Amino acid sequence: MSDMAQATKRLRLARGGLLDLRNLGAAALLCLLLALPFVVGGFLLYTLTLCFANALGALSVSLLVRYSGEVSIGHSFFVALGAYAVAIMEKQFGLSLLLSLPVAVLLGIAGGIIFAYPSRRLSGIYLAVSTMALALALPEILVHSEKVTGGFEGLYVTLVPLPSVAKELQRYYIALAILVVACLALAQLRGSRQGLALLMARAHPSAAEAFGITRGWARVSVFAISAALASVGGAVMAFASSTVSPNSFTLWSSIFLLVGSVVSLNRLTLPAGIIGGAFLTLVPNYLASAGDWVPILYGAALVAVTLCVNCASDIRLLLARRERP
Repeated sequence: MSDMAQATKRLRLARGGLLDLRNLGAAALLCLLLALPFVVGGFLLYTLTLCFANALGALSVSLLVRYSGEVSIGHSFFVALGAYAVAIMEKQFGLSLLLSLPVAVLLGIAGGIIFAYPSRRLSGIYLAVSTMALALALPEILVHSEKVTGGFEGLYVTLVPLPSVAKELQRYYIALAILVVACLALAQLRGSRQGLALLMARAHPSAAEAFGITRGWARVSVFAISAALASVGGAVMAFASSTVSPNSFTLWSSIFLLVGSVVSLNRLTLPAGIIGGAFLTLVPNYLASAGDWVPILYGAALVAVTLCVNCASDIRLLLARRERP
């Protein structure tokens, strides 16, 4: 089923007030995540918080793929915008995450538009290479802007919105809340007329232009939304890890975000985001002791997950065909 057909179906379901099994599964997952801090703690809680931040980054790439059909290898640039916005706002003005988050969103939107408008006619490998240039240039920009970014040492993020509550719990629940709000916003976009218009511009450009929706406008809009979501992920990452530095925003960081998007099958739901974020966060941690074998094992894990997901999709299609009369 195409993206447009899926979006139309969701719109009809929303109007009818129906609640499907996917929503129930997402609600059950959310309840589990809300209860986890009461049964786990320490390093695992910290890892899950990073997972939420990585989930936002993976969702931003998935949004770009689904609504424009394009691939970005430079989304770490927009993640860094959000991360450094939070760190700089704390250093210069003493503002915590919740007060600096709107600035991160606006920077992401502005950065997405500034990049997307000149490249709105590029597609495929040409757009991918142009986004890769962002990721390659970013570390050098951060290092040579030492007075603002802290250079190699980076900046620290220590302020929390509620000083009387444990920092670990604040980081976990605030990161989870931001991820849930982002997923709800994406669900609203998927079921809205604006979302259908963006999908139409991708699938049927000529028909979309007849309604006044140009493909260039759609691409700029999608890239701006995607960049804003990536910037939110960077803000959460800075808050969760308590530090930002150029080493966290390299070309490999962008490639890993693309990997997370592939693992989650470019879906824009809470479970899909958690799957992508967990793969990006947990797999490297568990493979850290493998030494030189880390890249090989990481690649093997990626191939295994992709094959399993594809096999599951094939089995589901086969069962659906057998159920038909």
